[in-house]
Amino acid sequence: MKIHIVNYGMGNIFSLQKKIQDKNISLTVSSNASDIINADKVILCGVGHFKMAMDNLRELALIDPLNDFALSQKKPVLGICLGMQLMAGYSEEGNSNGLGWINASVKKFTSDRTKKFKVPHMGWNTISLSNDNLLMRNIDENAEFYFAHSYYLQTDNPKNIFNETKYIHNFCSGINQENIFGVQYHPEKSHDVGQILLDNFISL
Repeated sequence: MKIHIVNYGMGNIFSLQKKIQDKNISLTVSSNASDIINADKVILCGVGHFKMAMDNLRELALIDPLNDFALSQKKPVLGICLGMQLMAGYSEEGNSNGLGWINASVKKFTSDRTKKFKVPHMGWNTISLSNDNLLMRNIDENAEFYFAHSYYLQTDNPKNIFNETKYIHNFCSGINQENIFGVQYHPEKSHDVGQILLDNFISL
């Protein structure tokens, strides 16, 4: 099993690497297209600005190999936080197009109740299980994960949503379309339950 973590300069790579490096897998972390091509699974993590992330992927010539991996070869890909948002077609953050792997857009949190709801959404919050999904094996309804984001994913296809979370309003915190998986929260920072989710992805 070869798993590749894409390093495009905007990820919590060290925390994620620690969570999975002791598994019986071959793990690579780089910005090299060849490591994507040779992988069995790819993880696209990230924290930061959407347009800057897309610019980085473009400058590193990683968009074409990622598209081939996810859309042509249809191998499993996991997007985490910004990595999930990049899979959408468009983001309000930087008025930028994304990879366009899933029919979704990225919206900014807004609220009139600024004393109660701070943006970014930071800290622990619960997830609900919207649809059955392999990533959710042995994870309970209302399990808590760690979040850190100002933007959220909006999709018109509820069948693809397997997690929802409430902050200001209900939003998609887990999505799956065929071989493409995305979570808004950070499993690498979510202790035991995050480890279970990453193990589930590894075992797909």
